[in-house]
Amino acid sequence: MAKTVSIRMTDDLGDKVTAVARVRGVSVNAVVLEALEAAVAKVASDDAFTAAATRLLERDREIIKRLGR
Repeated sequence: MAKTVSIRMTDDLGDKVTAVARVRGVSVNAVVLEALEAAVAKVASDDAFTAAATRLLERDREIIKRLGR
């Protein structure tokens, strides 16, 4: 299932994204998705991020466990 997200960007960034899309012959949506995928891949390969995410998930599990008591 696709997720719809609305974003706000400056006019300058919007113009740049539109220009990139036009030159590549793709939609603005495609340019934004590509940038998001690259950003997520970069973060996912960051050891400090994955360690922080693991700690956060473990904390959340503990909270949920306590709520169930």
